[in-house]
Amino acid sequence: MKIRSVLSATVLAVATTLASAQALAQETFTLKMAETWGPNFPIFGEATKSMAEMAEKMSNGRLKIRIDSANKHKAPFGVFDMVKAGQYDMGHSASYYWKGKVPNTLFFTSMPFGMTALEQYAWFYYGDGMDLMQEVYEPHNMLSFPGGNTGVQMGGWFRKEIKSLEDLEGLKMRIPGFAGEVFAEVGVNPTNIAPGELYTALERNTIDATEWVGPALDLRLGFQQIADYYYTGWHEPATELQFLVNKRVWEKLPADLQEILRVSMRTAAYDMLIQSQHENAKAWASIKKEHPNVQIKTFPDDVFQAMYAANKKLLKEAAGNDELAGRIVKSLESYQEDSRAYTNIADRAYLNTMAEVEGDE
Repeated sequence: MKIRSVLSATVLAVATTLASAQALAQETFTLKMAETWGPNFPIFGEATKSMAEMAEKMSNGRLKIRIDSANKHKAPFGVFDMVKAGQYDMGHSASYYWKGKVPNTLFFTSMPFGMTALEQYAWFYYGDGMDLMQEVYEPHNMLSFPGGNTGVQMGGWFRKEIKSLEDLEGLKMRIPGFAGEVFAEVGVNPTNIAPGELYTALERNTIDATEWVGPALDLRLGFQQIADYYYTGWHEPATELQFLVNKRVWEKLPADLQEILRVSMRTAAYDMLIQSQHENAKAWASIKKEHPNVQIKTFPDDVFQAMYAANKKLLKEAAGNDELAGRIVKSLESYQEDSRAYTNIADRAYLNTMAEVEGDE
């Protein structure tokens, strides 16, 4: 009788476990995501929609993601707080927007004079990048994942040509992240403005200059109608957006849905990079033909030298003031040094060779 009781209890326990697992496998999860961008925002917004569609399709409808754009939640720079508090389950934004709340977040978007997109992705997935990023976000009840890269960003739109360091003194410019701090060191008054307000701010002289992304997105906002001088990049050689996930929400998802969400985010991020390359190439070709007023410029040597020196100074200060920042800076610098050595004999050597060959034609 005792054996029968034990067997019956065991069978019941197994049946209950299987029933629970089956019920969990059939359960549907709907997550709410807040994005910094407006509705139907090109490239950035397409990445979030693509991610949501992939997750739903791969999960056979068990994982659905509802996206609220900035026009709905009314807080483009409030995504961090909303996901942290659980008001939203997920977010899509740029990590350096939170530098005022958590300074160490800015290292995971882009750094002046830093890594290219290929180098940066290698650092995230094969270096220390992901582990260090999770260490920064863990205390805030969030997980952070790469959310799409723009590649090299342009240096900005200026109403007046920058001929020397003196021309930067007192200049009001929209430029976020570490680059804003670097520019401040050389006399610029940096500010951060939501994407939907940039055109108006430049048009009404609230700011004298602005950087945004690159030709594909810049031309859509109409900066070429206001500013004639378009500078090449230095401040964001690879700008990685981010997907934020509330940690408690993540832990409630079954393991298979966690993996589906992870793969969907990673795939959408990569797709955004190649879409950015495609769209920027098309937009770049149109500038000369359709916008003859636009003059492509590179900052003078004295400006570059001053910014480079300021960047090194600020990195040293950041690393010295915070133990975690010190480890992040060391990881960034050492990985870039190792990776760049190969980039120089691969990509750079190839492009230099092609420039010589094409120049001889």
